[in-house]
Amino acid sequence: MASISFKPKQVSKKLLSPLQDRAKDVINNRFGLEDEERKTLEAIGQKYGITRERVRQIENFAISSIKKSPAYTEHQEIFEELRQVIEKLGGVVAEEELLSHLSKDVITQNHIHLYLVLSDYFTKHKEDDHFNHRWSINQEVSDKVHGALKNLYSSLSDEELIAEETLMKDFLKHLGEVAEEYRTEEILTRWLKLSKTIGKNQLNEWGKSDSPHIKARGIKDYAFLVLRKAGKPLHFRDVAKEINKLFDKEAHIATTHNELIKDSRFVLVGRGMYGLREWGHTAGVVRDVIVEVLQEAKTPLSKEEVIEAVLKRRNVKPNTVVVNLQNEKYFQKTKDGKYKVL
Repeated sequence: MASISFKPKQVSKKLLSPLQDRAKDVINNRFGLEDEERKTLEAIGQKYGITRERVRQIENFAISSIKKSPAYTEHQEIFEELRQVIEKLGGVVAEEELLSHLSKDVITQNHIHLYLVLSDYFTKHKEDDHFNHRWSINQEVSDKVHGALKNLYSSLSDEELIAEETLMKDFLKHLGEVAEEYRTEEILTRWLKLSKTIGKNQLNEWGKSDSPHIKARGIKDYAFLVLRKAGKPLHFRDVAKEINKLFDKEAHIATTHNELIKDSRFVLVGRGMYGLREWGHTAGVVRDVIVEVLQEAKTPLSKEEVIEAVLKRRNVKPNTVVVNLQNEKYFQKTKDGKYKVL
């Protein structure tokens, strides 16, 4: 958290001193300078028995009056100090991140928010479908960051997960030429927080924010992340234990097992053992796996070749494969000792 050289509440008192009582009260309420809540135009209008639009006019006139006052001129150093903070944070930063970086006290944050609105140093970008509320001091940098984030999002498939290191490299490619001081992991991570459409899960893997792999919605999604992290099949009891351990979620063994059975992302590869379909594991009994292996080969395979291929997809003993190959209803042994599907 950055330290600031000025006392916001004292500065605000001087900045608001030129205002009439009602205008001062409107600014206090709109920006939450005396309590944590930033009140709406409607709530303030009800207090004074005036319309929302009239409150907006009073607010705009009050801000204009402050900017024309000697007190505003006398306190230019605080705006310069805030400009330097935003510059160090990357030139464009999410409002929530900026305010929490400057103070943990909500009322102090509200005073600083007023200064951001008052000074022409700062440009506010309102929240939209792609981005959170944010502030910038450099239009060129801001445009590059916004464009790069949109392009990065477009490059992701719906359920793709990317390691943080890989995502950072891709982000830099989309950014193109930016000042060297901005090309740090800290600033790149801060810029990523501007996006509402790109996010990371608890295992520091990145993807589209609305993907169940990023925003887990239940035991089945946590189970997917557990298996992906393990990189190998696990027994359903171990999956439940890992969910509890990694995500601090209470995962009952029976519930976890049921979710693994129902979800097509998971494949039973052995007794109680589950893997991910994306790893190439095949659902069904061992006979079904052998059929699939032989059909994909499009040519008869030796016993050893069948065993090797099946073991890559199912966690079974080699002898189990051999026994299934003897089923003459499904498989035929050729003259050269290889096997094909009937």
